[in-house]
Amino acid sequence: MNNKFLGMLGLAKRAGKVQTGEDICSKAVKSGVSKLIIVACDASDNTKKSITDSCKFYKTKFVEAGSKAELGKFTGADSRAVVSVNDDNFAKAILDSPSCRTRTEQASGDTKELF
Repeated sequence: MNNKFLGMLGLAKRAGKVQTGEDICSKAVKSGVSKLIIVACDASDNTKKSITDSCKFYKTKFVEAGSKAELGKFTGADSRAVVSVNDDNFAKAILDSPSCRTRTEQASGDTKELF
């Protein structure tokens, strides 16, 4: 996982612009607060489908990146499968950072590979 990606995620957490957990992130998407959803690569298929379907319906950007342990470490928890970034600038910085094995999809259906 790319250090810039995780560093920006940690900085967003310290700024209070991150929410974690599937239920909380789902509510953030539905309320329009979330600007970017990060789903761990090792999250369950059910979690991935539930969150990505909500993101597509509510036109929220999402990315699949990192492991639950990595997302948890940089957000101050043991492990997290889903993280919501609630700030446009942090979301843009995270999306612009190169990271390995990361796939970004936008609600329009476009797919962009980040490396």
